[in-house]
Amino acid sequence: MRVVSLVPSLTEAVARTVPGALAGATDWCTRPAGLDVVRVGGTKNPRADRVLSLAPDLVVANEEENRAPDLDALRAAGVEVLVTEVRTVPQAFTELDRVLTACGAPSRPRWLDEAEDAWSDRPETGPRVTAVVPIWRRPWMVLGRDTFAGDVLSRLGVDHLHAQHAERYPRVPVEELRAARPGLVVLPDEPYRFTADDGPEAFPGLPCALVDGRCLTWYGPSLAEAPRVLGAALRAALR
Repeated sequence: MRVVSLVPSLTEAVARTVPGALAGATDWCTRPAGLDVVRVGGTKNPRADRVLSLAPDLVVANEEENRAPDLDALRAAGVEVLVTEVRTVPQAFTELDRVLTACGAPSRPRWLDEAEDAWSDRPETGPRVTAVVPIWRRPWMVLGRDTFAGDVLSRLGVDHLHAQHAERYPRVPVEELRAARPGLVVLPDEPYRFTADDGPEAFPGLPCALVDGRCLTWYGPSLAEAPRVLGAALRAALR
């Protein structure tokens, strides 16, 4: 198999499970460290000519990460494209199994079993807490309805305020976020890189949890450590 991945978390999953299959990946595919494959552009603007030059048997993509016109163009050129849809943790396990099988994995990898076990035995975070979860600033954007990250947080005892919003990633003025007086503000380091000096100052008097964005938003090998890493960050912020 020759596989091109247009999704960072899928790149990590394929590279770890069937490393010889991966021929190309996006500029944003940073895991595993030292990944040495041809780069084909961004997730939102992959270079079709570069993808096609690799003569892939399969391109793996995601309905949220990648744009339909780019995927349609690859299909029109005769390339098979597998598109994942991941809105919940159980969906992530199902889709990862499907992708890895399509990429030629001879069996289900141990890390995927370990990830499922980790979520079956996820840590208790104490009483449930209501949070706002910014993912961008300038303008401020937050998690809305039907998101993988929202499901991850829910399974760790965090209910985010905009879970029923009409949009999946709504723009909400920071003044409105502060006025809601959530019990917690969750600030990941991707897609926007919130840090101790960039983010918490916008929410004076509110507990802020700086969390690993890979553990919150990626579905791949990081799922095995996500309950522990995120749970620790959430508990620390609520002490």
